[in-house]
Amino acid sequence: MVTFYDTSVSSRFMLGTSLYPSPAIMCDAIRESGSQIITVSLRRESGAQKEGQDFWGIIKELGAKVLPNTAGCHTAKEAITTALMAREVFGTPWIKLEVIGEADTLQPDVFGLVEAARELNSQGFQVFPYTTDDLVVAERLLEAGCEVLMPWGAPIGSGRGINNRFALSAMRAHFPDTPLVIDAGLGKPSHAAEAMELGYDAILLNTAVAKAGDPVLMAKAFALAIDAGRMAYEADPMEPRDMAAPSTPVLGKAFL
Repeated sequence: MVTFYDTSVSSRFMLGTSLYPSPAIMCDAIRESGSQIITVSLRRESGAQKEGQDFWGIIKELGAKVLPNTAGCHTAKEAITTALMAREVFGTPWIKLEVIGEADTLQPDVFGLVEAARELNSQGFQVFPYTTDDLVVAERLLEAGCEVLMPWGAPIGSGRGINNRFALSAMRAHFPDTPLVIDAGLGKPSHAAEAMELGYDAILLNTAVAKAGDPVLMAKAFALAIDAGRMAYEADPMEPRDMAAPSTPVLGKAFL
C-alpha cells in the first residue's frame, strides 16, 4: 500500500487519460494497468459540444480516484485558476500542479510552481507538484505545504527514461518519509522498474502507454515492471562491486 495525503491505494501505477486511439482502448488500458489513480485534464473535461461531459462519464465508470491536473498552464495565476475550476468540476481537493516554464522541454517553472503550491495549499488543496529533481525546490515545496513530490524522470513525452539517476537517488535519500512519484519521461517498463528500484513510491505516466502500438498490453507490462521494481527494492539488492567475486566456494577445490 502507498498513501497520498489521507488516501491509501494498493497500486503504485498512476495513469493518464490522453492520447489514446479511442476511449475504449483507454478504458481497457486503465483496467489492465490496475491503476487506482488516473489523471484528467480540465481542458479535456471542458471540451466543446459536451464532449467533455461524455468523457467524464466514462472516467467515473472506471471507479478510479481522479487526480485533475493543470496541464498547459504557464503561470502561477493560470494554474491556480485552473485548479479552482477543477475542484468544482471533479469534486476533489487533489490537484496535480503543473506550471510549465520552458516550451521545448516542458520543464517546470519552479518559481511559479512554489508560488502556486503555497496558495493552493492555503486554500485546502492537496497538491501533487510536478517538479524537477532539484533538492532546494523540493524543500520549498514541502515548506509550502505539499506532502507529495513528483520529480520528472525526463522531459514530458520524451520516453528517455531516467536522465539523472544520481539526482533522483539523492532526492530519495534526502526525503525518506515523503511520498515520491516519478512523473514524466519514461518510455519503457524497464525505466519504471529502475525508478522503483531506487525506492520511489509510485510512477505516473501517460504517453508511453497511450502511444504504444498496443496500449493495453503496454499498460500490463508497466504494471508488472512497477511491481517487480518495488519488490526488488524491498528485497534489498546487493551492492555492486568493482571486481569479480566467485559465486562457488573455492575452499576444498582440487589441487593439480
